[in-house]
Amino acid sequence: MITLIQGGDIYAPEYLGKKDILVTGTSIAAVVEPGQVEIKGVPFEILSAEGMSVVPGFIDSHVHILGGGGEGGPSTRAPEIRMEEIVKSGVTTVFGCLGTDGTTRHMESLLAKAFGLEKEGINTWIFSGSYRVPPVSLTGSIRSDLILIDKVIGAGEIALSDHRSSQPTFTEFIKLAGDCRVGGMLGGKAGILHCHMGSGSRKMEYFHRLLAETEIPATQLIPTHTNRNNDLLEDAVSFMRNGGYADLTAELDPASEEDHVSVASSIRFLRSRDIPVTQLTVSSDSNGSLPVFDKKGKLTGLAIATEKSMLSNFRHLVHTGVLSMEDALLPFCTNAAEFYHLKNKGKLAAGFDADLICLDRELNLVNSMIKGETMLKEGQLIKRGTFSNE
Repeated sequence: MITLIQGGDIYAPEYLGKKDILVTGTSIAAVVEPGQVEIKGVPFEILSAEGMSVVPGFIDSHVHILGGGGEGGPSTRAPEIRMEEIVKSGVTTVFGCLGTDGTTRHMESLLAKAFGLEKEGINTWIFSGSYRVPPVSLTGSIRSDLILIDKVIGAGEIALSDHRSSQPTFTEFIKLAGDCRVGGMLGGKAGILHCHMGSGSRKMEYFHRLLAETEIPATQLIPTHTNRNNDLLEDAVSFMRNGGYADLTAELDPASEEDHVSVASSIRFLRSRDIPVTQLTVSSDSNGSLPVFDKKGKLTGLAIATEKSMLSNFRHLVHTGVLSMEDALLPFCTNAAEFYHLKNKGKLAAGFDADLICLDRELNLVNSMIKGETMLKEGQLIKRGTFSNE
């Protein structure tokens, strides 16, 4: 299929001005001045982006595609994500993971769900493992998973500093990081160790020790939920000053500071400490549970994270002036593509995958394209999942 996206203001993520984008098959063939492309003799589609910003699709690097939760028993297991939820949130790529429950939710099911979403049009990768160490895997080891299973991009989410963690020793932690490094090298992947950070007093102790006591580089692992509280965010600063990245979890209400530090406040804080936005990613934790525990560890409340938080937080950052459009795109797409070694993603340029979204002046989602296929047009779903009820 050939599609010509006309007249949009292009952020690639750097601002390119008003351009046309020619899409052939699954890729961007050209980004050119308006009116330069003439198509004759073959069928094609025109997608008007007049008055809109055309930007790379969001990459959500932490999604419980099978559903998460279960901390309150079987009835509190969160549901699987649907492709429509992903598309309507401006997300074009997701990384699936298991969470607390690596027993009744399985790696085989996670991989099957990823294949299913890919068939429905979504770019997908997965992490091997769950909260516990030693981690569950598909082939018997994280290293082998990275080498042999195309969709496995790393290990995670491994829980640290949390009462739900398996309380791994430092030796177990660095062995896992080493397996990720070597498995990633042999598999031609980033091999990232993706770590859930709880609210425990040890915070990122293992991260700091890894840098001090091993040869493993900071870019081999990433902490997520680092905006859980101010102390954890402060602890992430020294890790990032040593070249590490950190992942912020987006809440649906971008202005809320209840039981966490908002993405906006986190970015303000990190910039005040001279941490560049190029070392940040933002993810949704979508379809994972949001349990609330009292000081004795008793479950007192439960909610569910949503993919919608990606677009709402992006919009908030730009509207409130925390970040420019160009800078805001970095933690929502470009940084993740580079950090996880996703070739041809995270940018709008010739040869890159045609994963893009069109936003109106208020940054509402109007059009979405994934791998050259129009998924959403003029705010209406064009593509639906196998069992869609929309």
